[in-house]
Amino acid sequence: MKMTKTLLASAVIAASFTAMQVHAADVPAGVKLADKQELVKGGEREPATLDPQKIQGTPGSLRAKDLFEGLYSEGEGGKLVPGVATGYTVNDDNTVYTFNLRHDAKWSDGTPVTANDFVYGFQRLVDPKTASVYSWYAALAGIINAQNIIDGKAKPADMGVKALDKYTFQVTLDHPVPYFVKMTVNSAMYPAPKKAIEKFGDNWTKPGNLVSNGAYKLDTWIVNEKMVFVRNHDYWNDKKTIINKVTVLPIKDSTVEFSRYQAGDLDVTSFSGIPTNRYKELLKTTPDEVKVTPQLAAYYYDFNNQKPPFDDVRVRKALSYAIDRTIITKYVTGVGEIPAYTFTPPSVDGFKAKQPEYAKWTQAERNAKAKELLKEAGYDKNNPLDFTLLYNTNDGHKKIAIAVASMWKKTLGVNATLENQEWKTFIDTRNLGNFGVARDGWVGDYNEASTFLDLFKSTNTSNNAHYNNPEYDGYMAQAAKAKDPAPFYQKAEDLVIDKDMAVAPIYQYSIKRLVKTYVGGYKPNLEDNIYTRDMYIIAH
Repeated sequence: MKMTKTLLASAVIAASFTAMQVHAADVPAGVKLADKQELVKGGEREPATLDPQKIQGTPGSLRAKDLFEGLYSEGEGGKLVPGVATGYTVNDDNTVYTFNLRHDAKWSDGTPVTANDFVYGFQRLVDPKTASVYSWYAALAGIINAQNIIDGKAKPADMGVKALDKYTFQVTLDHPVPYFVKMTVNSAMYPAPKKAIEKFGDNWTKPGNLVSNGAYKLDTWIVNEKMVFVRNHDYWNDKKTIINKVTVLPIKDSTVEFSRYQAGDLDVTSFSGIPTNRYKELLKTTPDEVKVTPQLAAYYYDFNNQKPPFDDVRVRKALSYAIDRTIITKYVTGVGEIPAYTFTPPSVDGFKAKQPEYAKWTQAERNAKAKELLKEAGYDKNNPLDFTLLYNTNDGHKKIAIAVASMWKKTLGVNATLENQEWKTFIDTRNLGNFGVARDGWVGDYNEASTFLDLFKSTNTSNNAHYNNPEYDGYMAQAAKAKDPAPFYQKAEDLVIDKDMAVAPIYQYSIKRLVKTYVGGYKPNLEDNIYTRDMYIIAH
């Protein structure tokens, strides 16, 4: 593999410098630790699965961060932190990445984590037999033959991944992706325990069957009640882990979660754990427990672009324009969220989307244009637009849906019937396209604009709006090969949001978590990649 001297030198420096920056509980001098090192935290909804290659949504991914470890993780401020990899080298054109794996990484059954486990995990992600809704992620990364395997045109063994030896894992891409290492933080690219999966099949993630390589292993899973993780003493950095037991509670209602936090049932809430109506009060009464930080994430409504009347851009634009985002973020959510008129958040690295024209209008001007467009589409008081607005069961989503439906009714005479479904059912309904308008949200998988804009490619299985525009696909293909992708990202933004309004962006998320003062080691970042192995309980 050809290397430039500069690149090789920088890669070696990165490996030696970052090797010390690993995830571990770093207790300041003078801090006395509690005798009982146990943490109880909010886990949002019940996850559909703990299978890294099948996880969809934050409930599964936040649990997977404790149970598994990929090549790299993300630390405070979004910095890459070595996981199973100790470092990597890359060729001249950013198409061949070679990762050096630590020799002391083990699975919870005591067997070594090897390059073949990463090969198996990556191949499993794109294998149609796995039916992963995240298979597109490997194609997005540009891994050779990933899309062909997904489409059934090649075999998993043809994927551009291989084990050069037991502790050297290599990935080959079909085009330069300078941010590829950032992508390995996502659970889709975790290693997979082949023996356990082949032995237990779909039941491999159940207690007693689950083999993991993270700081913790699964002890108990009582559906809709709790998950309990205990220390994985085979974890390579177990000596630097302090929390012995982690209990994760599936609480979908922020008000209920807040009550339990106040009652002492929780030490750390989920990322949406501060009810809007209690925020100002908490800033006065317990400011040290309030942790509000920006998040690389978007809250939006999907229009089913393939289903009448939402196949009419005039209808989509009318509904989007009539949403008063300032009211939503100020009075409905109200904990640091930012009104959104673009899809890509302004905090993403390397690209800041220009505000579309409609963002510059007053809300009165947007409402007037919305009425005009809906009338052109054939809807008025005599022929009102009727549809169902689908959202997953959650008090916060319900409040937003009520507010938006009220705006549509008042401004446009639209009748939006609210329908909520439990998470697993909601995901299935949305994936199958059995909706007109549906709540959606996206947390960036890595800090680069493509993690947002690739969602609307026609081949992306997470394209819940069923948006299909060859021109858009073309812009994203050009961005993937460009040294400076920003101009193509802007064209894509202009097309999907300003011209076609495939979805209605509503706001950019904030992370709003409550953390007890006796919990140390909480390290927030834009993507909310939080690891219990960093934390510890202070004597109190």
